[in-house]
Amino acid sequence: MPELPEVETTRRGVEPHVKGKTVREVIVRHRGLRLPVSESLEEIAGDRFTGVRRRSKYLILDLARGGALLVHLGMSGSLRLSDPDAEFKKHDHVVITLSSGKQLRFHDPRRFGIFLHVPEGDPMEHALLKGLGPEPLEEGFTAATLVAAFGARSIAVKVALMDAKVVVGVGNIYASEALFRAGIRPDTPANKVTKPRLAKLVAAIRAVLTESIEQGGTTLRDFINSDGEPGYFAQRLFVYDRKGEPCRVCGTPIKQSVMGQRSTYWCAVCQR
Repeated sequence: MPELPEVETTRRGVEPHVKGKTVREVIVRHRGLRLPVSESLEEIAGDRFTGVRRRSKYLILDLARGGALLVHLGMSGSLRLSDPDAEFKKHDHVVITLSSGKQLRFHDPRRFGIFLHVPEGDPMEHALLKGLGPEPLEEGFTAATLVAAFGARSIAVKVALMDAKVVVGVGNIYASEALFRAGIRPDTPANKVTKPRLAKLVAAIRAVLTESIEQGGTTLRDFINSDGEPGYFAQRLFVYDRKGEPCRVCGTPIKQSVMGQRSTYWCAVCQR
């Protein structure tokens, strides 16, 4: 599933090719995504993209006339640039032809993605975005933020981290990896983690996300004329999906269990 670094990498890859470009044509090949593709989407023909932002795992493509497109990649989606004469793939559901002659194609085999037209107003006030927690890479995300968010919550800290009202974009992989770097067991009750340890966790979250974005920016396949699926970066993971393998720090076999219905990995020696 695309997580924050993959979505940010997509934003950085797509924006130079759409910013300042006018929409020549909109082709909706299938509306049946997690939420139906907006009936008003075709109305953006003639409008111009002014930029591409990210909020959590959502991409926001701003429009000159006001409003924006709100895109979520779901579990298997991708946003790519293609030549108009390239044959459509089976799961190319939305196609936007740009004034550059290129086409922006939304591809989603499992159809859990979202492609909406927000015709007016601030897209940040949309129901899907309003009420989300802080961005983990912005200054407002601190140990004090987590102290306030965790409050009296006794659920596992790893589960609490994946709550988008606490902090956005820290998905399953990055929660496991950040907790390892901070030396915190994932099953520790959230309200029992001290503020100094939360400060280490905030730094670890920032580090693992920043490194992943940097790796994604250098190894993701070209956004132009790619024939394959998005080539998400290869990572040197410390614990995630390494059950039974030796810890890269101490050599102890990595443990695995299910928390909040998601597989969780940790080192019983390095994390306490």
